[in-house]
Amino acid sequence: MSARISTGVGLLFGFLLWASSGGSTRPPEPGDPARGPRFGDEIVVCGHTFHTGTRVVLWADEGGYDAYSTTARFGPRTGASAPPDGKRRFHPGRRHGEDAYLVEPGSNDLDALSATVDQFVLHYDACGTSRRCFEILHDVRGLSVHFLLDTDGTIYQTLDLRERAWHAAHANTRSVGVEIAHPGSVEARAEVRVTGLESWYAEDAQGPVMVPPAYLGPTGIRTRDFVIRPARSERIEGLAQGVLHVQYDYTPQQYEALAHLTASLHRVLPRILVQAPRDAQGIVETSELPTERQDVTHGLVGHQHVSVFKTDPGPAFDWERLLTRTNELLHPPDAAEQ
Repeated sequence: MSARISTGVGLLFGFLLWASSGGSTRPPEPGDPARGPRFGDEIVVCGHTFHTGTRVVLWADEGGYDAYSTTARFGPRTGASAPPDGKRRFHPGRRHGEDAYLVEPGSNDLDALSATVDQFVLHYDACGTSRRCFEILHDVRGLSVHFLLDTDGTIYQTLDLRERAWHAAHANTRSVGVEIAHPGSVEARAEVRVTGLESWYAEDAQGPVMVPPAYLGPTGIRTRDFVIRPARSERIEGLAQGVLHVQYDYTPQQYEALAHLTASLHRVLPRILVQAPRDAQGIVETSELPTERQDVTHGLVGHQHVSVFKTDPGPAFDWERLLTRTNELLHPPDAAEQ
């Protein structure tokens, strides 16, 4: 039921976009160049805009999260890791260290970016909401990521994709990153489950609901009265870096929005293939890939695939759901076949 609901929301959003343009042509598909008035679903790549078919808030929009800013978004910070005013949280353009630029700062050259970027790195933010994630990344840690994906499926773009965001260490130059709002996973030990999961989740008649702790302050979730319900009600256990972890699922709205974003990125930056690294049995890997495999991996990767110290997006992340839905968006059935 949840998959049908989330798909229906995506189709409704696409229909509204189409209707707002007069309905004279087919609805825009993920990755279509955007022309004319904004629909509210566009991402920005090398100064060009492209449709996604799902709600996107840009860094300059009201309520957006601006990683170009060199000041704290939510007030001054005094911690040891907090960057001082005037310090960037990203590298303009794309290059390795002091090497020559692969993509020049301010460049509109999509071909250069396409030749450089071949990975889409998926993170859970361990913050629970995109508002809190941006506060921790930008204000506290002095880091950045291209996209934030909130629990209601709202996507926030914080930087043009030509910029080298600071989200995945050595993978930054070749990747685009997204932080998905979620508390994260914990090791599957009883004493950890209580402190790591139960403080985030409550139960109602329909199952678990994520309830961000009050100490986090305002959630910033744009959908009024949104209920943060995992796509699957059971807690999911699985390995991450060889250790058993437990985690609740992401929301249906997040999977749907992420599929639209993934399809768009694949069409705009084709070296980001719609695939994830798999083992000999065809199962998506759960640990860091050896360096030689990382070098030849093109497509979607978890943070866990590029760093032995990371476990995101975790055992509950449904890779097959995301990849299947992305391919449906990229290869819709012909009207004659419906």
